[in-house]
Amino acid sequence: MTAVKFDNVTLAIAGRNILSGVSLAIEAQEFVGLLGPNGAGKTTLLRAIMGLVPAASGRISVFGDAAARGNPAIGYMPQLRGNTDALRLNGRDFVASVVNGHRLGLPILSRAARADVERVLDLVEAQDLAKRPLLEMSGGERQRLLLAQALIGSPRLLLLDEPLISLDPKRQRAVVALVKRVQSALAIPVVFSSHELNPLLGTLDKVMYLGNGHAAIGSVSEVVTGPVLSRLYGAPITVVCLGGKIFVLSGEYEVEGDAHRHEHDHAAV
Repeated sequence: MTAVKFDNVTLAIAGRNILSGVSLAIEAQEFVGLLGPNGAGKTTLLRAIMGLVPAASGRISVFGDAAARGNPAIGYMPQLRGNTDALRLNGRDFVASVVNGHRLGLPILSRAARADVERVLDLVEAQDLAKRPLLEMSGGERQRLLLAQALIGSPRLLLLDEPLISLDPKRQRAVVALVKRVQSALAIPVVFSSHELNPLLGTLDKVMYLGNGHAAIGSVSEVVTGPVLSRLYGAPITVVCLGGKIFVLSGEYEVEGDAHRHEHDHAAV
């Protein structure tokens, strides 16, 4: 069954088109990497799937129904941000805090809800974090708990917004491997937004690349090519494969690597 379908969709914010006339489909159990330069619309696309950004034109469907706010079929992992109040919580309470939605304060949990919290902690291999305060955790450990939050309620589709930002290469690989294990265990589709393709290589079924208001989706070999990316970036792009990695170059400028460093520096401020 098709998990997500965009039919000639235009997305606009404050009167400015972010994506124009996009048509694409994400099928059940696919692991899709969502890539593109800064400002290409990756987060906007994820928010549109969740019904938070209405289509200016066209139709977005999720499992055959129109995209709508509060869809329990969707699990969403936001970008990691500092939250002083959340840092005081231990891992179990942090996960439990979203059982009834993202609200202030800890909910009173039913037996079923408590069991669901333990289920997702097991699923992301985070029982060792259950009693530790977030304040004492690394970025990678907090990402595991954010993933656990996204899995509360047994969603049928998982959306991940830049979970690799601010992580070193070793922790990036660990997060990607964990998400893949979770996806395989649950047999659900995943859309994994990232600035860099290389950490996702070997994991992806498809790559969705955004740029210049347009989108291309397909296998890595179909999409990550000079002609396709030149169209999306609106500038000549060269794709170089070396040592099992793929480098996207504009002249001598490594597009993806520098974009990631820019976000890393910004996130550290």
